[in-house]
Amino acid sequence: MGNSAPQLDDVPVRPDGRRLRRMAEHFHRYGMVTVTDLIGEATRGQVRAETDRLLGSHAERRDLRLATTGFTRRSMSVVPSEVIRDSGGPIADLYSHPDLVRALEDIAGERLYPCPKSDENFLITRQERRGDTHGWHWGDFSFALIWVVQAPPIDVGGLLQCVPHTSWDKSSPQIHRYLVDNPIHTYHFASGDVYFLRTDTTLHRTVPLREDATRIILNMTWAGARDLNRDIAADDRWWDDPGVSAASSIEE
Repeated sequence: MGNSAPQLDDVPVRPDGRRLRRMAEHFHRYGMVTVTDLIGEATRGQVRAETDRLLGSHAERRDLRLATTGFTRRSMSVVPSEVIRDSGGPIADLYSHPDLVRALEDIAGERLYPCPKSDENFLITRQERRGDTHGWHWGDFSFALIWVVQAPPIDVGGLLQCVPHTSWDKSSPQIHRYLVDNPIHTYHFASGDVYFLRTDTTLHRTVPLREDATRIILNMTWAGARDLNRDIAADDRWWDDPGVSAASSIEE
């Protein structure tokens, strides 16, 4: 980790009570909320610089489909958690920064715990080719803070789509049924935006890129109390190992 906690006080971390309540209500209704104003501009700049550095040195390409989400596609480059954690940069310090975690807990309405699966603490992804996408999926753990380091123009793709208040059965995900039976909420974010996502009950994806372009995000994951004793199967952890048994190639 770095030698000192990054400063988050260049923009107020804790909004007034009325605004915080609106953010919490939006989060619980839609499964996500934009929290850019909770993070100082200087801190977001630190995250971008570290993310760019790690991608330049450690990016690994993934192109596969995942059985546990109905063979939806994963096409992007990644930097896995252990590389980020061991880099000595600001990201690992931010993950445990008390002001940041406390603000997210106020929105979630519950305590956030460090993710018990160390390979899920962090993930950097870069979509860069036409068709790149993080296909429809859920998360094994409850909460994610997504830093949109670089976003393509709205017409190019890379948009976030969400179906909140859903559940993941890995043996029968029934994603198309959820898409038919529920509205799909679509969001565009600019470079530098940050949003908070309820990942275990919000079915979500990124719209495939329609041309070569760049979309870079940093994902930080936390657990709720309900997650701490769960037995998570390791056969679909595609970001950590492209050869996991639940994965199949794009060509299949």
